[in-house]
Amino acid sequence: MAHELAPELYWLALTAIATGLMWLPHILWLLGDRGVGPALMDGEHDIAYTAPWAARARRAHLNAVENLAVFAALVAALVISGQGDGLTAAAAALYFFARVAHFAVYVAGLPVVRTLAFAVGVGCQLVIGFRVLGII
Repeated sequence: MAHELAPELYWLALTAIATGLMWLPHILWLLGDRGVGPALMDGEHDIAYTAPWAARARRAHLNAVENLAVFAALVAALVISGQGDGLTAAAAALYFFARVAHFAVYVAGLPVVRTLAFAVGVGCQLVIGFRVLGII
């Protein structure tokens, strides 16, 4: 029994999967740098980072998780209300790519590009939210 998935839900699922995988670089570095025991026993997250990119990867993942909550709520409201269209599908797709780019440039340490990618993602959220509210 196949069903057609709303494009916004498709992009939400891809965004959630990507966000769920964004912890890997940080954890793999932590395991390699500190070993399994110290990495797994760092309940307070107070291990000093010897690689700045790994600290940025952790922060980028946390930022992605925080923003996923907003994106998911907006997409859910959009799909439930049946207001999705080409514009919202494009916004959802662009959101996915903006978040992947945000993660990559955050880890690379490119602050201006990181801010631009973040702003694009927020813009996509606004498009979807404004459509739900009937503003656009």
